[in-house]
Amino acid sequence: MYYTIDDFDLKNKTVALRVDINSPIDPSTKEITDLTRIEACKDTICDLVKKGSKIVIIAHQSRPGKNDYISLEQHSKKLSEVLNYPVKFIDSIICTNVIEEIKNLESGEILMLENFRFLAEEVMSEWKKWENITPEKQANTIAISKLAPFFDYFINDAFAAAHRAQPSLVGFAYYMPMLAGRILEKELQSLNKALNDPEKPCVYAVGGAKADDSIEVIDNVLKKDIADKVLTSGIVANIFLKAKGYDIGANVDTIEKMGYKDQIDIAKGLLIKYGNKILTPVDVALNINNERVERELNENDPINYPIFDMGRKTMAIYEEELKNARVIVANGPAGVFEDPNFMAGTKSLIESIANSEAFSIIGGGHLSAATEKIGLSNKIDHISTGGGACIEYLSGKKLPVIELLRDSYEKYNNK
Repeated sequence: MYYTIDDFDLKNKTVALRVDINSPIDPSTKEITDLTRIEACKDTICDLVKKGSKIVIIAHQSRPGKNDYISLEQHSKKLSEVLNYPVKFIDSIICTNVIEEIKNLESGEILMLENFRFLAEEVMSEWKKWENITPEKQANTIAISKLAPFFDYFINDAFAAAHRAQPSLVGFAYYMPMLAGRILEKELQSLNKALNDPEKPCVYAVGGAKADDSIEVIDNVLKKDIADKVLTSGIVANIFLKAKGYDIGANVDTIEKMGYKDQIDIAKGLLIKYGNKILTPVDVALNINNERVERELNENDPINYPIFDMGRKTMAIYEEELKNARVIVANGPAGVFEDPNFMAGTKSLIESIANSEAFSIIGGGHLSAATEKIGLSNKIDHISTGGGACIEYLSGKKLPVIELLRDSYEKYNNK
């Protein structure tokens, strides 16, 4: 259980709204190139304005040392355009002027603070080990302890950063009730529908390059009898093909360079445990002199070229599995989809999901970008706003933001 913005009377209350508007930035112009995450905030902010809240937006952009580590001033202007409503920006976080601006907010007004990651305490490496610390430690950082007295509620809508334990994401929950915004609420409703006794058959399509995370998802959903079948593609499929005994040549070197050599033995163990519940390609598309050459797989026939996609026979097999599914979760593209010669597998996967009658979820990241590019986003029931957070949630890991959201419900439910 957790609180949402419908559980409290927020009229004339000052709320800290943590969002994730971390956006792609053109390296030469430093302009925002995609408004997806900014547009996603619209429902929560509009609802808070209607409720008469005084809204202080807290967010970040990139991290120190990156080319896209910039001020949020541009984000505030873009958000104002999306909302068709004024968003005031202040280029600081904890100075006296900020406190005065917060205290002087009127009902329905919006103030955006500067990039919270401009503060050194927000990007400390120790927050990655959140299991060994308590929210009290993040709460006692300078920014959180100084700002907290001026807020009545903390609304977290940053699902894309829910797997992190930085002060701005969890610290305020130590002082006040933490509520889920509309993005976070929708993410949990959709992902829980795919994890908690989903309608059968339930099929997971797992690909992309983040093989270790993906293999943890496979283990979790099969161990808990959540998924009936798992369809593998991308680097994940290559690891399982090697685990099955196929000679995939230099593709093993790629697996090793990516740091996934240990995943081969893990994949072997999963194949022993779950057998034919884990499907691997029966044919692949090789990159031979930048041309697509499809080839059937044979254990005695080595692959001497890079595998860039799954083949047509595999697409047909996967399409059949997806056609009969009642719940589908897909994460990661099927191959090097950025190259038009090797887009076919990813395109087939997305089209099969879109044409099915299943409740469908796409786990953010590259696969959601490909879905948007193909023009089928409107045929997917839920596209996650957080690739990393989504995959960690599906793999059964505890996400700091979600844990604190539930703890807050327990803490304040009887008050």
